[in-house]
Amino acid sequence: MPKKNLQIDQNKLREKFLKKGIKMIAPETIFFSKETVIGKNVTIEPYVVFSKKVKVGNNVTVKSFSHLEGVIVEDNVEIGPYARIRPEVRIQKGSKIGNFVEIKKSNIGKNSKVNHLSYIGDTTIGKNVNIGAGTITCNYDGVKKSKTNIKDGVFIGSNSSLVAPVTINKNSIVGASSVITKDVLPKSLALTRSNQITIKNYNRKK
Repeated sequence: MPKKNLQIDQNKLREKFLKKGIKMIAPETIFFSKETVIGKNVTIEPYVVFSKKVKVGNNVTVKSFSHLEGVIVEDNVEIGPYARIRPEVRIQKGSKIGNFVEIKKSNIGKNSKVNHLSYIGDTTIGKNVNIGAGTITCNYDGVKKSKTNIKDGVFIGSNSSLVAPVTINKNSIVGASSVITKDVLPKSLALTRSNQITIKNYNRKK
């Protein structure tokens, strides 16, 4: 399709959503698919892309430089900035997806948070879960994809790697900088961290 026609189509979509009451900051920088569905009281910041099959609920904020494709976003959700939400994702009510987070083929439960610098793939996350900064679900071993299951009330410490297939059971905690390869019991603390060594009066080699 010629560039001019694409621009005309985008302008029509922007106008449609503006008339519907969607708040768009710098609408000329926001791009929609013809399949995009958006609810009420939604705010979209500059430089956001809605690719195919995106459905957004009510009272949602999508912050700048985010890219959404094939995702269902429920009510009262905040996304971005700089979030990439790939196909087959559902973000349930009250959840928050923060900056530099990538999610694909996953379900994020109610009131859960994936706030910073994380990759979540082939994962089911329950309610009231906190995913610490730098968390990675290691879902691909070079041959097949495996699933991670994070139950309700779990707290994942920053810089953790969850090696699928693995289940983190209810109300458990994964300590920061852990590599988890086995299921974590409910209401437990899982740690895989080396002891810190201090060498006194150390002189750096020149």
